[in-house]
Amino acid sequence: MSRINVVTNETANAEQAALFSAIHSQLGIVPNFLRVFANSPVALKAFLGLHGVAGAGSLDLPTRERIALALAQQNSCEYCLSAHTAIGSKAGLNGAEIAANRAGSSQDARAAVAVKFARSLAEHKGEVTTAELIEMRNAGYSDADIVEVITHVGMNLLTNILGKASRVEIDFPKVSA
Repeated sequence: MSRINVVTNETANAEQAALFSAIHSQLGIVPNFLRVFANSPVALKAFLGLHGVAGAGSLDLPTRERIALALAQQNSCEYCLSAHTAIGSKAGLNGAEIAANRAGSSQDARAAVAVKFARSLAEHKGEVTTAELIEMRNAGYSDADIVEVITHVGMNLLTNILGKASRVEIDFPKVSA
């Protein structure tokens, strides 16, 4: 049971209901972690805005999902691990790739560099080395790409923290950390 209120369709106020309607029209569902976010419509709007902008960047969906899987595993967030295993599968990641991502790598050499960099960012709270930045550039990532990886790390840390703090019920096929 969630330790933070999960706003339902029945308990939602007008602002929360409008947000749920917009989310449902895009995703076909309103995931439980967004229902927890909805306790603060301002926080939910901020997350949705960042998520929308970050999704429009240069990093492809499979790479974004690889990063999300690596961080969910690193931070032991079963909600996010379950969600991103499902989303990653829909984005074309197979079981072996998902396992590699959870281990902090990728079967794709270029993506492996981004996943490793993302984990280092989270582990060292941004204190990455010059060598790690050079490795990203040598793999073909631009400074814009590097900033986007940083953005996705921040966004995933936020959702990992929310998932763990709330212990929200997992509404995706459950994956254990």
